[in-house]
Parts: sequence; C-alpha cells; structure tokens
Amino acid sequence: MGKSVNRHIKELENMKKYPKKLFFRGNLSLIDRVKVSIVGTRKPSNYTRVFTYNLAQALSKRGVCIVSGGAMGVDTLAHCGAKEDNTIMVVANGLDIYYPSLNRELIQNVEKKGLMISQFENGFKATNWSFVVRNEIVVALGDILIVTECDIKSGSMRSVEYALKMGKKIYVLPHRLGESLGTMKLVEDDRAEFIYDIDRFASMFGVEVDDDIVKDDFFYFCQKSPTFEECVKEFGSRVYEAELEGIISVEDGVVRLS
Repeated sequence: MGKSVNRHIKELENMKKYPKKLFFRGNLSLIDRVKVSIVGTRKPSNYTRVFTYNLAQALSKRGVCIVSGGAMGVDTLAHCGAKEDNTIMVVANGLDIYYPSLNRELIQNVEKKGLMISQFENGFKATNWSFVVRNEIVVALGDILIVTECDIKSGSMRSVEYALKMGKKIYVLPHRLGESLGTMKLVEDDRAEFIYDIDRFASMFGVEVDDDIVKDDFFYFCQKSPTFEECVKEFGSRVYEAELEGIISVEDGVVRLS
C-alpha cells in the first residue's frame, strides 16, 4: 500500500492542474535533489540504449536524480543507469501493480531504495489516458527534459508538449538521417538542443564524485561552484571542515568539490 504524499511539491505547480492525490513508496527526500527527466521510445536502437544508460549514469555520478516513467526501453535504461537509489519512477497505475511485469524486479528495487510515485489508487490498471497524466508528472519533476529517441507521433512527443508549456529546456541525442524523426524535428524547429558530449553535458551539473560522498544540501550547493564567502555564509564552519577533509578545494575564491 503506497503512502499518501502530504507535502506540497513545488515542481508540480508547473502542471496544468496540481494533482488531487499522490501516493508514494520509498525515499521521498529524492524530490529535494536536482532532477532531470529522461524519456523516449519503448524500442530504442542499440545506439540509443548505450547512450541513454551512459547519460543517466554520468548525471547520477554528479548527484542528479533521474526521473522517468518505468516503461520498457528508454525509461528502463534511464532508471538502471541512475541506479535504483537515485531515481524516481512515476507510474500510470496503482502502486500495488507491477507494470510492465518484465520490470517487476526493477520496480521492487526502486520502491525499496528510490522513489515510486503515482496519482492512482491501489488496484487501478494503466490506461491510455493515465499514461498521458503520468507523462506530465515526469516532465514537471525534472529541471530539464531529455528525449533520447522518439518518432514524430509518439507519447514522448506529448511529453515534449508539456515541457514546452512549462518553459523547460529540451535536449536530445544526435541520430543518423531517417532515425528518431521526432527528436530531429525538434532540433530543426529550434525547440531542442543536441547533446554531443555526455561528460561535457553532465558537467553542467557539477563534477563527478565518489559514491561515498553524502549528497546533501552542502554537496549540491558546492556543485554550483559558489564563492568561498557565499559558502561560509550559508554553511559556516562546515566549509572549513570540508576543506580540511579534502572534500572541497578553494581556487581563486571559488569552491569546488574535489
């Protein structure tokens, strides 16, 4: 049985209508992390499979939480690349239903270590319209939207429509001519930007750090490369402790994670 979400989630204010009910299983504190939404086709090419996974992994290593919809294909690759403890899975059914069934093990791991979210009561089975509702929440939660592959007429393009209405930046992977016509059209229409280099793109969210570093408010603040004065004003003596422990370094008055 999923718990009801009693706290207000500011990111969902971007939706056309704030959800009347939300249910969750897992770690609700993931909502407070920097988040990126990744969506795409259920039948990705081998190229898309590799780079969707690598992209989610690169972002996750910088403390970014990956949001997706739990479907087969791109969604699954995004969740797996992020690892179960750093991903939010938004589903189109009740949380007591493991759908798609092939993802049962992944879903169980996410509800134990990550975060599952649904607008639907237990027992509710996914329908065409509930997937649309799910897509809006996936897009709303992320700071940006990444579509790694999709056709022009697809559910992912509906997610793009939501992102455009919410004023979110959209990024896509470059593809060969005749492939992923939906994302290629978005770039052609100046509605999306290509990701040419995964590490360079991920570096917008800070530096890659070891898994044993705690991803707390101090971590995310330092990922933005603040000045030393800004950091001390916000966190006081913890800045000096982190410098002595080698967690951060100060170069030309700017704080960076080591």
